[in-house]
Amino acid sequence: MKIDIIKHITRIVLSGFILIFSGCSDFLDEEDPSNLTPENFYTIPDHAEAAIAAAYDDTRFYGDGAGIFSSNWQLLEAPTGTATTETAQNSDLNNLYSLTWDGNTGHIKNWWRGIYKLIANTNLVLEKVPGITPMDEGQKSRILGEARFIRAWAYFYAVRLWGDVPLVLTPQSADSEDFFPARTSTEQVYDQIVADLKEAENAGLSWTDVSGRVSQSAAKALLSKVYLTMAGFPLNKGAEYYTLAANKAKEIIDNPQGIDLFDTYMEVHDERLGNQTEHLFSLQYNDLVAGNPMGNMFPNFKPVSYRGPSGTGSTVPTFAFYESYEEGDIRAQDQNGYFYTTYYENGSGEEFDLGAPYIFKHFNVVANGIQGVEGTAQDNLNVPVIRFAEVLLIFAEASNEVNGPTQDALNAVERIRTRAGLTTDGVGAFTQGEFRELVWTERWHELCYEGITWFDMVRLQKVFNENTLGFDDFVGHVNLNSNQALQEKHLLFPIPIQEMLNNPNLTPQNPGYN
Repeated sequence: MKIDIIKHITRIVLSGFILIFSGCSDFLDEEDPSNLTPENFYTIPDHAEAAIAAAYDDTRFYGDGAGIFSSNWQLLEAPTGTATTETAQNSDLNNLYSLTWDGNTGHIKNWWRGIYKLIANTNLVLEKVPGITPMDEGQKSRILGEARFIRAWAYFYAVRLWGDVPLVLTPQSADSEDFFPARTSTEQVYDQIVADLKEAENAGLSWTDVSGRVSQSAAKALLSKVYLTMAGFPLNKGAEYYTLAANKAKEIIDNPQGIDLFDTYMEVHDERLGNQTEHLFSLQYNDLVAGNPMGNMFPNFKPVSYRGPSGTGSTVPTFAFYESYEEGDIRAQDQNGYFYTTYYENGSGEEFDLGAPYIFKHFNVVANGIQGVEGTAQDNLNVPVIRFAEVLLIFAEASNEVNGPTQDALNAVERIRTRAGLTTDGVGAFTQGEFRELVWTERWHELCYEGITWFDMVRLQKVFNENTLGFDDFVGHVNLNSNQALQEKHLLFPIPIQEMLNNPNLTPQNPGYN
């Protein structure tokens, strides 16, 4: 997929040059038939492939820069309380850590623009590709299924970040009737997300796809995650949707066809194993186009990579969160799990003490090096969006909410904990409440720093307390990285101010923000 996407994006770029530069001679008198427009571009199957490749490319707004020492993805990590910063040179990032963001915060503006650009591209695919003739129907169905998945993925972020958001389902131009769309109810947005994912699920996609394209199992996994979210805040649909979430996750668990947990955590972040086994869907990165964007997690300008001193340390774990792992948990063991306390000079030299735990969950040893082996200097590591580990935890949580602890639910959690080197009591040892918190704790420890924890905090209206190892109510919980308490307004982010100025129909602003 990485090579295919590069090939098709190149076609788009070349098409752009044709559009701009062809027909310069006598351009006032002649119309160059080679010029491409939306009307004549979507005419052959290659145009459809190029268009969906452009949509995949736009998913990478997730890792784009957000000012000095900061990236868009930090919007989802800084407010959780599980991370802090060693640099503190980015005011917008500081506002996220201190829970003082507003509608002018750069990360919030970038997410809005990135999401709606992605939605616009998928809307074009969904409107234009059906009319391409001749085209293999299987190929057409696959591309439309991928577009529906990507659009659902984008709206799933939007509705969780801002609540009621404009639901735009067709390409827009300045003369479109709804060029200044009003906000749509949260429930209607979720209904569209579900509809899109059901279409994707039945679009004839392969069960898994090592090329990185959307697969049927990815559609089922995301749908189970959407149902789990709908069961909680703000829709609070409860048992019916917990059942839907559990059943959809179970479809993957019971019919894995090659899907499983990796044996080791090193394999979770091995670029050579991308889009395989545990990785159901990831954002695709290739150094020829865009290298892995998670470097702001690396230690603050310490020589851990082939570049020598590198990384900004603008997202590092709080010591309290690191210490909250159970004794013996491999995920917190140096160079075995998700955190390292030592590494090698310039990636491949002598071992040295980092002086603190750092997040190595997105660190690529192939690119950066390991002792005695220099790195390739090409960081092709993908960014995981949905791992099988999350599917197991979705099933365990949702099943428990409906049926209480069962052996199947315990088996799902036990697979996570066994890989971590931990033992788990039998099903009879847990009440429903105790099992609930066991699963939540595993979500915090297994899925940390993958853009998931913040949304768990909101849908549950609960936050893991690193000191008590229990769960606090969201409102009033004090984030230890800033000693600031979460407020009710933080359940949503503000609509970006500039977007509201451009489109007055976006009013009113979310509660608690000016």
